[in-house]
Amino acid sequence: MQNMQERIKGKELKYFSLFSLCLLLAAAAAGTAVSGGLLRGLWKIIVSRDALITDYFELAGYGAAFLNAAAVFAMSVGLVLTQKTPFTGLTMAALFINAGYALWGKNPWNILPVFLGTAIYARSHGARLGRYIYTALFGTCLAPLITELVFLLPFGQPWNLLLAVSAGMFTGFVLPPLSVHAASMHMGYNLFNVGFSGGILAFVIVSILRSFGMESRQVLIWKEGRNAAVTAGLFLYFAATVGYGLWIGRGEVKGLGKIMKHPGRAVADFVLMDGAGPTLMNMGLVGMVCMVYIILTGGDFSGPVVGAILTVFGFSAFGIHIRNYLPVLAGVYLSTFVTVYTPVTPGIQLAAVFSAGLAPIAGQFGILAGIIAGFLHAAIAMCTSGMYGGLNLYNNGFSAGWVAIFMVPVVESFMKHFKEGKRKK
Repeated sequence: MQNMQERIKGKELKYFSLFSLCLLLAAAAAGTAVSGGLLRGLWKIIVSRDALITDYFELAGYGAAFLNAAAVFAMSVGLVLTQKTPFTGLTMAALFINAGYALWGKNPWNILPVFLGTAIYARSHGARLGRYIYTALFGTCLAPLITELVFLLPFGQPWNLLLAVSAGMFTGFVLPPLSVHAASMHMGYNLFNVGFSGGILAFVIVSILRSFGMESRQVLIWKEGRNAAVTAGLFLYFAATVGYGLWIGRGEVKGLGKIMKHPGRAVADFVLMDGAGPTLMNMGLVGMVCMVYIILTGGDFSGPVVGAILTVFGFSAFGIHIRNYLPVLAGVYLSTFVTVYTPVTPGIQLAAVFSAGLAPIAGQFGILAGIIAGFLHAAIAMCTSGMYGGLNLYNNGFSAGWVAIFMVPVVESFMKHFKEGKRKK
């Protein structure tokens, strides 16, 4: 118990790393915005559709996008602080996924109904919101549904707005039990579990809307190219994270080696298991790997890609490390040699970064299994978004869930047969 307390008592470093990201977002907003355009850009983000793929860099500019990310991130941190939730690896994952997706789908207005719905669920079960805080934070994957209904419903204002907010509260109320059941389906091999449960819920809701003649249409708003300031700032942030982790760990890297030995299957909280220093080093290294991949393949540092990298950066405190990530990343890349997609296809860029959700398969079953998982993920991720009109932001989490459900039983059965054969010999 004392050892565990020693590993998490340095929560000040977590506050510092989170605060430093807020400063980075605020500085980027101030430095890249056209004078006087920040608030107009933020308002444009709030009143526009958010269905996949809506890149806020392209929609409203870098400044407004980063300001929106800072606001969403601050709201998420505030919720964690008010509920007195410890800053563990899962907390880092939940916070950074919101910061990342605030560059392409989430904003301060469309995440609030989800928070409220989860709070009502907690109250109805005689519990504090803190018990379901991770579902609340991850459950904002359906935030675009709220915005979409404002435009899609035929009743006019203010009824469209009220019904949209009610739908958002409903998703926050339903996701806690649904996400628990979904986790049992893929047995922890999909780290983006709420993306899978959110996809199921989004499919049901969109199917009902379509039965009434209301169709949500996907969009593709995408910022091409790489902004030098954004690229340099992101890389320096990851490098500083590695350096700060080294400083916390007093230059010791053995903990990082221990992280690399974990398969990564949920629940794998690196902060609790190996300490904050090694975890921060791992997060920075994985973030840099994502950036190097996008640069080498000629990809874009669009809002969705930067958001995806920040998401994987956060989940590198909760299951992802270089050793279990590289095989699935390689699987996505190899798929582009034999399919109709290229490495720079927007959906494939995202599938490559988000294939990290399947890293536990490589960690548990080996490199070949990881490559196959990445290959399958690329194919499935390009097809699933249309099932729910682009209203589940965690489309890659939904896809990863199906890959895990399909692959894990098959691989386990062959491994069991192989082991039994060796014992007989």
